[in-house]
Amino acid sequence: MFELDLRSRLPIYEQLVEKFKNLIINEVLKPYEKLPSVRSLSKDLTINPNTIQKAYRELERQGYICSIPGKGSFVNEFSNEVNTEKMNSLKKDLEKIISELIFMGIGKKDILSMVDEIEENLKGGKDSDQR
Repeated sequence: MFELDLRSRLPIYEQLVEKFKNLIINEVLKPYEKLPSVRSLSKDLTINPNTIQKAYRELERQGYICSIPGKGSFVNEFSNEVNTEKMNSLKKDLEKIISELIFMGIGKKDILSMVDEIEENLKGGKDSDQR
């Protein structure tokens, strides 16, 4: 499903959270799709089941997944209420980052170029393959 960087300074559970969020945001994992069980994912990735459980709890706390006792964990369908709350939180984070970039002397044109580059990377370079 994905690889983890065991040498990264980022804890494994945080890497898992980011990987799953990326899969959900890019609609690789669809709403209501069942996630692998903690035990099977732990076996596949050869990491402690508690680490997987911690990542799943964090994803659930952030609203990306929901757990149904006895059934497993599933991708959540985003409601407008959750999206608005999350968007406001991300907007505040983005405001801080842009403020720091401006303070460092980075101009609007360069910031927008960064946004374009990030968008291209998230798409997986689909547009560049067609050139």
